[in-house]
Amino acid sequence: MKVRLPKNNSFGMNNMQDLVKKAQKAQEEMEKSQAELEEKEYSASSGGEAVKVVINGKMEITKLEIKPEIVDPEDVEMLSDMIIAAVNESIKKASADKDEAMQKISGQMNLPGLF
Repeated sequence: MKVRLPKNNSFGMNNMQDLVKKAQKAQEEMEKSQAELEEKEYSASSGGEAVKVVINGKMEITKLEIKPEIVDPEDVEMLSDMIIAAVNESIKKASADKDEAMQKISGQMNLPGLF
C-alpha cells in the first residue's frame, strides 16, 4: 500500500512557511508600532488642572507643570498626591494605547494567547 502526500503540502511545510512569514510580518509591525508609540506623548492632570504631567511612550516623564498658586509649603503631601495621580493616569493612557496596538497586530495572526 502506497501513502500519497499532497504535492503542495509535504507534512505541512507550506503551512509552517506561511506561519513563519506571518510571524515575521507581525514582528516587523510590532517594531514599527513600538517605535511610533515611543514617539507619542500622553498627558493627564489632577487637582483641577493644577498639576499636569506629560510622558512619552517609553514611560518617561517629559514635562511636569505645577501651578504656583497651589504650592503650599504647609501641605507638600497634597502636591505629592496630585503629582502621583497625574503620573499614574498618564501611564495608564500610554499602556492602554500600547495594548491596543499589540492586540491589532496579534489579531492579524489568529494565534490566541500570543500577546
